[in-house]
Amino acid sequence: MNHKKSGRSRTPAPTRTNPHRASDSIRFLTITGVIAGLYTALTLVLAPLSFGIVQCRLAEALTILAAYHPAAVSGLTVGCALSNMVGLAMGANVAGALDILLGTLATGLAAWLSYRLRHIRPGGLPILSTIPPVVLNALIIGTELTVVLGPVNATTWLMWMGSVAVGQLIACVGGGLILAYSFQKSGLDHQLRNNSFTNR
Repeated sequence: MNHKKSGRSRTPAPTRTNPHRASDSIRFLTITGVIAGLYTALTLVLAPLSFGIVQCRLAEALTILAAYHPAAVSGLTVGCALSNMVGLAMGANVAGALDILLGTLATGLAAWLSYRLRHIRPGGLPILSTIPPVVLNALIIGTELTVVLGPVNATTWLMWMGSVAVGQLIACVGGGLILAYSFQKSGLDHQLRNNSFTNR
């Protein structure tokens, strides 16, 4: 006697995607793109200040955004890389191709540290988050300019570090805190932090 096994075809259960996770990813990429675009646009519009021998890259004021949203870290890094590549193609970047690597490294590391310091807010302002861009750019870009433009000695190194530090103080501490204060007054700081998936 033949017994036939009645088998039901089993279809795999549909994979469910978490709508919140998908939404967070889209938001993260959107904010990354917007910040990268803003950084690049500001850098290139003000190219003589951004790439000159005495430089004050005002786009670096945007590093304060890392104190409000993690997407700013990747946005600033991408924006810096794009700016340095276009600056090199324009012949405006005095540091040459080396700046694509080292300049981007300095901005990316500084933005990450600014993000890590985001919760320390004396007076409600992320003052400590403005310090990493000053210190790291002074060290890294100061060394870069010393190697590229020379002469390579302690005096030149200190001179370039000091020059970069002054420009970063103006952009990151001065400009950054003006932005932070305006965010605080307008309530935009709460909106930025509430839209950050790391705060959920």
